[in-house]
Amino acid sequence: MRRRSAHRNDTDQDLAGELKSLASLPLAALKERWQSLFGAPPRARLGRALMIRAIAYRMQEQALGGLDAATCRQLARIADDLAAGREPAASKTTIKPGTRLLREWGGVIHEVIVLESSVRYRGKLWPSLSAVACEITGARWSGPRFFGLRARGNGR
Repeated sequence: MRRRSAHRNDTDQDLAGELKSLASLPLAALKERWQSLFGAPPRARLGRALMIRAIAYRMQEQALGGLDAATCRQLARIADDLAAGREPAASKTTIKPGTRLLREWGGVIHEVIVLESSVRYRGKLWPSLSAVACEITGARWSGPRFFGLRARGNGR
């Protein structure tokens, strides 16, 4: 185990050094690095700063691993929605127990703590964020929307 973590630290340090050196490379060297990482030359009008960031991302991706399959699927769905002229659908937000949510309403900051199967607001247990939102505003609200976890108009 010790040898493995030491190797990982060496790899991380090597990668960090390579990433730092990108900024000082001449443009011709950056284009060569791009060619080797992406298999094609960079576009003619690609700016230096963006080229450095893309090269750095690809280097980290190769050394440390890329995005997981679920993230790739979500990005593909968003790209499809945008290409079709649709507003991308918001992903479902999962809130872990212990999360603290804050919302200002009527000049007062309201704090809610998410628990396993309920929420705590002002020392009392509530069955849902929506129940707390109703208590705060006096009107029926989507609790996740009221606390900023979902976009307006998205009924999910």
